Amino acid sequence: MTPAARVQAAIDLVDAILKAARGQGASADTLARNFFRDRRYMGSGDRRAVRELAYRAVRRFGEIPDTGRAAMAALAREDAELAALFDGSGYGPAALSETEPVASGGVIPGWIEARLPGLFDAAEKDALLDRAALDLRYAPNRTDRAALAAHWPEIEFSDALPRAARLPNGTAIEDSDLWQQGAVDVQDWGSQAIVAACDGADATLVIDLCAGAGGKTLALSAMLPTARIIASDTSRDRLAAMEPRRRRAGPDTIETVLLNPKREWDSLEPFEGQADVVLVDAPCSGSGTWRRNPETRWRLTPDRLDKLVAEQARLIAIAMRLVRPGGALVYAVCSLLPDEGPRQVARALKDQPGWHISLEHMNIGRPVRADGALAGSHDSAAQPAGMLLTPHHDGTDGFFFTRAIRSC
Repeated sequence: MTPAARVQAAIDLVDAILKAARGQGASADTLARNFFRDRRYMGSGDRRAVRELAYRAVRRFGEIPDTGRAAMAALAREDAELAALFDGSGYGPAALSETEPVASGGVIPGWIEARLPGLFDAAEKDALLDRAALDLRYAPNRTDRAALAAHWPEIEFSDALPRAARLPNGTAIEDSDLWQQGAVDVQDWGSQAIVAACDGADATLVIDLCAGAGGKTLALSAMLPTARIIASDTSRDRLAAMEPRRRRAGPDTIETVLLNPKREWDSLEPFEGQADVVLVDAPCSGSGTWRRNPETRWRLTPDRLDKLVAEQARLIAIAMRLVRPGGALVYAVCSLLPDEGPRQVARALKDQPGWHISLEHMNIGRPVRADGALAGSHDSAAQPAGMLLTPHHDGTDGFFFTRAIRSC
């Protein structure tokens, strides 16, 4: 393909992503796979160049562009080399016009930016769209840091998280013996911090209320190998996606429980007041994962956010009924919006006497108040609602998480 033809292909891919975003259709990654599958004439270099250019356009604009061409034309105004490829050649895009519409704005939708806490300066905002590293969780009973460093000399390790390692984005790991033997699994350091908040040496029953594909469930099982782990979810497909990872990880004490949407209590009632720890990794806006899924900015609306906040509150209420006296509720969202994080927790605990926030086991992130502002040591009147992780400050996806203890 000519360079100009690659630009036109990137425009076509962005158009497909825009259409799906407006209709809540398939993810950008799924669309990209299908796009290239249907164009087998593209070589690997073509595919890589088209994908990188398309995602550059997706990352650049927080407000949804009218068309793929409008997004690419805006990039061209900032890049003379790209502008030169709008040459009207056979398979390339038509020449640019001074009067044609172009995308505009910053990297965050205006209505979302207005809701972000004040700590989000320019560096924090830019980092929300940086490419994420490849984070791993390793099993100490199957490997160690020396063996990992021998296999991947570029690997880094976390000082705060005992089983966390990091590789450059794009590192191929699935063909390695370490992967095949279950010695490593992919898991963002932020997710590992949330699992660490669930630690309890004497825990005998742990419930992962929104287990999904089981990344945190498996990490819980590795951390608490003698505890009974209940992995529950309303999606059979998500729970089934855990099985290949379980087989690689080896024997565990995990039990899966399929829940009936909106009637979850029918299956959870036998565990009422018995769980040492309940983890609620709640459905959320995903604003903390824009590095991985930048097009999700275009899918979120104020109405959808309100529905997510209501669902989070409902799940917290269910989780509270499961926790035993003296037990812990760990609540987490991969969101940076206070309505989904600290304000959500403050609302839940306001009407539930006998609960208090404990930041024990939380050694990564920054404490934040209920309004999302940083909780300083001088601010004794406003106790922290939990911890905030951000890509710029912590090098992780964006997360809010907290640990609430039920009084005995």
